[in-house]
Amino acid sequence: MSEWDGRGLPPAAAARMARFRADGVRTSLLDVPDMAAVSGVGLPPVGEVMGCMVEHIGWQGFGGCGLYGPGAGWAASWGTTVTSGQGARFAGYKPYVDALYRGYDTALARMLTEAQAMGADGVVGVRLSVNHLGQDNREFVALGTAVRAIGDVHAPRPFVTDLPGADVAKLLHAGWVPVSIAFGISVAVRHDDYATQFQARAWGANTEVSGYTDLVQHVRDDARDRFRQHAGRAGADGAIVSSMDLRIWEIEPAERHRDHVAEATVFGTTIARFHRGRTAPTRVLTVLPLRRV
Repeated sequence: MSEWDGRGLPPAAAARMARFRADGVRTSLLDVPDMAAVSGVGLPPVGEVMGCMVEHIGWQGFGGCGLYGPGAGWAASWGTTVTSGQGARFAGYKPYVDALYRGYDTALARMLTEAQAMGADGVVGVRLSVNHLGQDNREFVALGTAVRAIGDVHAPRPFVTDLPGADVAKLLHAGWVPVSIAFGISVAVRHDDYATQFQARAWGANTEVSGYTDLVQHVRDDARDRFRQHAGRAGADGAIVSSMDLRIWEIEPAERHRDHVAEATVFGTTIARFHRGRTAPTRVLTVLPLRRV
């Protein structure tokens, strides 16, 4: 048996697709309300799909104090936050951010390949996760449920969304269709200058630590901008944000001195309008209560 070269479906996934075509068993990760919702708009589930990648992230691209790090210069001593999204001059954590993008993109692409092998028109309820496996190795996983339209008309490329089935049904009724999953990731480092240290250690006082406010503001703004750019490249008309997360940790570049690093992520679904009338051209069985009201 030859070793897999990383292209197409992994051998285990290819074997699972072969079993799918042979036995016709349909599986789903959706709960009952979500499965009923997508089936009600003509997109019944055909099977669960998965994409994964294990990536070694050994070099994050930054070393030393935020004051003297890549692109920081003397400005950092006056409170400048160095982010990964401000071009080559501020590229301290760019290799690390690029590695995260590659992990998520690869997992999603392999999941989409499975969906295409099933003849699916979309993947709903996608769950993205990252597992730390030790020794700087991380597993990126994308799990979802493939759906296929009833009838003879099918999409040339499946849509992908992290929205649950009920939300997908609501979008279709409103004249919108999911397109893809978009995300923005940014990492920033900030030198803890004298003002920041003083505010953070203000004994007995409630005061804003302006340096930390600047750090989280910068990194969140950069992540949102990257999300907007990612959504724009999908050719969609808009995007629905599903999660915005922030992680902060300390680094100790020198004795008795600490800097702070912040990582912000934004995930969501891009959407496109397929109908601009007052009502969307979709049908669904109307459910009426059997009790008197």
